[in-house]
Amino acid sequence: MTTDLQGKVALITGGAGGLGTALCQALTRAGVTLVIADVRQEAAEKVARLIEEQGGKALPLELDIRDERQLENALSSVVKTFNKLDILINNAGIDLTVPVEEMGVADFDRILAVNLRAPFILSRYAFSLMRQNGGGHIVNITSTAAKRAWANATAYHASKWGLLGLSHALHVEGRPYNIKVTAIVNGGMQTPFILERFPETPLDVLQRPENVAETVLFILQQPAETVIPEVTVLPMRETSWP
Repeated sequence: MTTDLQGKVALITGGAGGLGTALCQALTRAGVTLVIADVRQEAAEKVARLIEEQGGKALPLELDIRDERQLENALSSVVKTFNKLDILINNAGIDLTVPVEEMGVADFDRILAVNLRAPFILSRYAFSLMRQNGGGHIVNITSTAAKRAWANATAYHASKWGLLGLSHALHVEGRPYNIKVTAIVNGGMQTPFILERFPETPLDVLQRPENVAETVLFILQQPAETVIPEVTVLPMRETSWP
């Protein structure tokens, strides 16, 4: 029997981005109440209105995930509003495409702060909340950058390899408390994250973000006695993957 997500509460970081919006729409169809966290308040509000037009429930939340105090306050606000947190999706991510010799220490720190440090902090707080609630599910969007490497992305690879390791460590610690943890190793998507930086990328070697979102929904709906620690979702024609 699949898990019924009706009435569950989910916090999605980077919720107003390409994959974030697709995740919000997929979870809305399953009856999940959303907290759409994004550093861009207006973008989060726009997605929240879209979700409400589709009959869903969404709360936009301006959140700079580099700020530990903001993260703590955000989770406190979620619990105060909804009395629980069932799902955390660490989706927000940034990159800087430059050779290693041009990667400044401040840029390296900024990328790791968003892609790795914030998921750790959010997961640490979420663990306590989920234990009190009898369980929950944390999903980390890691990327194929956690499995292989390409040039001019040192900080991105470091953060995503670290996020994959963090995800598996959390999986081990969470299982005794019915906290599921899943790493999504996703290939390239038709989102601004790629297309705004590499507009020449052929669309047919990228997958629609909705496909990855549907995979996340499938994982969240697994029976209570089943957990999927890691899953890879690739475009059929992605040339960078064997």
